[in-house]
Order: sequence, then C-alpha cells, then structure tokens
Amino acid sequence: MRRSQIIILAIILASFIVSIYLYPQLPDELASHWNAHGKVDGYMPKAFALFIMPAVSIFTFLLFMAIPRIDPLKQNIAKFRKYFDVFVFVVILFLFYLHLLTITWNLGFTFNIVQALLPAFAGLFFYVGVLLEKSKRNWFIGLRTPWTLSSDKIWDKTHKLGGKLFKAFSIVALLGILIPNYAFYFILVAIFAVTIYLVVYSYFEFKKEHKQARKQTGKRARKKKR
Repeated sequence: MRRSQIIILAIILASFIVSIYLYPQLPDELASHWNAHGKVDGYMPKAFALFIMPAVSIFTFLLFMAIPRIDPLKQNIAKFRKYFDVFVFVVILFLFYLHLLTITWNLGFTFNIVQALLPAFAGLFFYVGVLLEKSKRNWFIGLRTPWTLSSDKIWDKTHKLGGKLFKAFSIVALLGILIPNYAFYFILVAIFAVTIYLVVYSYFEFKKEHKQARKQTGKRARKKKR
C-alpha cells in the first residue's frame, strides 16, 4: 500500500473517531446544509449527519483507487500517478475539513461557513490546476471531450491552459472571503465559464490540428505527383 493511501485511511479513521467521541455532546438533529449566504437551510438526524461524510470519504477513496486499475489508458495515468495520489489526499482532506466545520457549528460555534470554506476551495482548485497540467490522456481524470481524447497534443494543450486557469481561479476564490454573501455564486459562475471555455478551446484546437494535417497530406500528395 502506498504511503499516501495509509495517510488517507488515517484521515478517514479520524473522521469516524471524532464523530463517535462527540456524538453524546451534539443535539439530536444537526444543521447539515447551508445556503449561498451561509444560513442553515437543512437538518439531518444526528446518527446520519455524523457518519455520512466519513462514508462518502470511504466511497470516494475506493473509487479513486479503482480508476488507475480500470482505465484503458492506465499506462498514461502511471505517468502522473504521484500527482493523482496527492489529489486524492487533497479531496479527502477537504471532506474531512467540511466534516469538522459541520461538527463545530453544531457544537454551538457560529461563523460564516462560506468564508470558512473558501480557503479550502482555493487550495482544492489550485491543486486541480496542478493535476491538469501534469495529466496525460485518459478516460477518467481531466477535461474529457471528444477532441481531447482524440489527440495527445490537444489533450496537453487544453490541460496546460486549464491548469493555469484553475490556479488563477484559486486566487479569485480566496478573494471571495471579502464578499461572502456573493462568493458562492461567483465561484459557480467562474467554474462554469472556465469549463465551457476549455471545451470550446479543445474543439477549435482539434479543427486547427486537422486543418494542418490536411495541408500536410495535400503537400505530400503533390510531391508524389511530381
């Protein structure tokens, strides 16, 4: 077992231990959902609310561990596996942080949960950028469009750009602390805009590559005729 996997399992175990230890101190129903303005708008029974995030973490970990085994292009994932392993760690750590915020709120500490989450989102987005820059063509990780999957060159160009955009976006997410009432909407719009832009970018890069390929084919055909 990889060292990163052992650390991840330790984090998941810690989330269960925290839930069990604090179970008697928490009310029967826990605040479990907040709106974009940081106001509670959903509750869950304590037994469910305390263990849903650790359970999600286990499922997420197992899913991520299966990907390098089942991907038809697993040899490409092996080329950036160390970055992928760190990404899995970052995701599990993010879920653990969210779990702790939920418990802390329900222990009676009131705070703006959107503001508290923004640094975690910024860190997550930044490492998504790192992973995109390092990723190689595969079926599960990255921006998988018909055009990126058709060409290593288009994949690399799209993901290099996507990595830079997500890193820049992490700074924007962090600045959202200054406007907590609108930060969540701003993040959603920015993610949507970046994703759409990258999809369109990959399409035009595909068209450009095929146009260049046709030109080269035409040149070779003319040379043969001569």
